[in-house]
Amino acid sequence: MTQTNAAAPVLPPPPLPIRTERLVLRHIRVEDQPDMHYYRDPEVCRYLPIGPLDDEGMAKRMERLAAARSPSVPDDVLGLAVELDGRVIGDLMLRLKTRRDESSPPSVAEIGWVFGSAHQGKGLATEAARALVDLAFESYPLHRLFAQLDPRNGPSVRLCERLGMTREAHFRRDFPEKDGTWGDTGIHGLLREEWEAARSR
Repeated sequence: MTQTNAAAPVLPPPPLPIRTERLVLRHIRVEDQPDMHYYRDPEVCRYLPIGPLDDEGMAKRMERLAAARSPSVPDDVLGLAVELDGRVIGDLMLRLKTRRDESSPPSVAEIGWVFGSAHQGKGLATEAARALVDLAFESYPLHRLFAQLDPRNGPSVRLCERLGMTREAHFRRDFPEKDGTWGDTGIHGLLREEWEAARSR
């Protein structure tokens, strides 16, 4: 008799919107596209694997982000718009990754962020990313979060440090750049027990 694995449980949708001191985090909507023009900015997209985007690229990205609402299995994504005073100034990503077996929910996830240049350097990305980390550990059965980024992206590296993440790896020339060259990848990680310890201080 062949034994089959039980299906992994479907995870409930995250509790949204989330309000921080200055921001609102909510699902991305297709009509947010005009505010998310930062994906057209070469400087913002400098360290991203995509962009700058044209009209077609923007439309496709908005469709994907707007559909990323309730992740449950590996490679599912949660996309969140970051609002300041009613305008979208950036967006966040939570991508579920590794699980122990086919019957288990993912316990590792990747986080990421993109903010328009006019709203960088004001602590807004840190405020939003901290809320995302809390959402990830409170709403999903995760034991680990990680971010992967270009090590030359100093603001994102410093943001990882402010989130309490540990620099775990630096892979050399492992990522194909848009200009045909090879770039490096940095990995920063945060364990659930580290997040819990920081919250109890």
